[in-house]
Amino acid sequence: MGLLGGKVAVITGGAGSIGAATARLMLAEGARIVLSDLDLAALERARAALPDGDVLLVAADVSRPEDVAALAVRAKDRFGGVDVVFSNAGNFGTVAPIADYPLETFEAVHAVHVRGAFLMAKHFSPLMRSGGSFVITSSVAATRGDPGVYAYVTANVTAKHAQVGLMRCLAKELAPRNIRVNTVHPGPIDNDFQLRVERGLGAEIGRDGTEFFNEIIPMGRHGSAEEVARAVMFLASDMSSFTTGAMIMADGGMSA
Repeated sequence: MGLLGGKVAVITGGAGSIGAATARLMLAEGARIVLSDLDLAALERARAALPDGDVLLVAADVSRPEDVAALAVRAKDRFGGVDVVFSNAGNFGTVAPIADYPLETFEAVHAVHVRGAFLMAKHFSPLMRSGGSFVITSSVAATRGDPGVYAYVTANVTAKHAQVGLMRCLAKELAPRNIRVNTVHPGPIDNDFQLRVERGLGAEIGRDGTEFFNEIIPMGRHGSAEEVARAVMFLASDMSSFTTGAMIMADGGMSA
């Protein structure tokens, strides 16, 4: 039947590489999927590359309460309850030192990463069944605060730290209902999102951003979306039945 046989999983950021890779793996393990992102056309392209299965596509902006509320209604109307929520939507912002960082960009990043995760928990936790799993995509950046590169990505780093605080609060609140809450923390991933980060960083530090990251990752390479998806699958499935309030690293040893 598969690790998620008969279960319903909601994935935000579903048109991106990690969201789509996770949807592919979850479908293969028997899940029914609610796949959400900002752009319906992008969702349709992502769906075309997925295997057969029961998939509901819903365009939504997770930073907008009315969109998340509508997403929850669509999921409930189609599937009833929900077993897995993968709060994966994210945006990058810009690369700049604190003195030059635009306030509106800082607020836009926090609106998606932090308010978005909060709104997903607010509207979907009432729909979640016993044994469910709520997973938030954070980052290796949530484990680091050292000077240098991280001074240039202020909004993303602070947002990722805030997600961990939210996760820990939710883990304690939802544990009596047998719902687990965890974060997954990718390191640099070989995708378009990371390439944007590295191009901006390279311009700031005066060297190739991709090479810089490969040098500070103990495994010496970027990860893949599929590798992150497997970490999410562990948290989503009953394999992690006694794991809650945890930060699961998928970073090639970068946080060690």
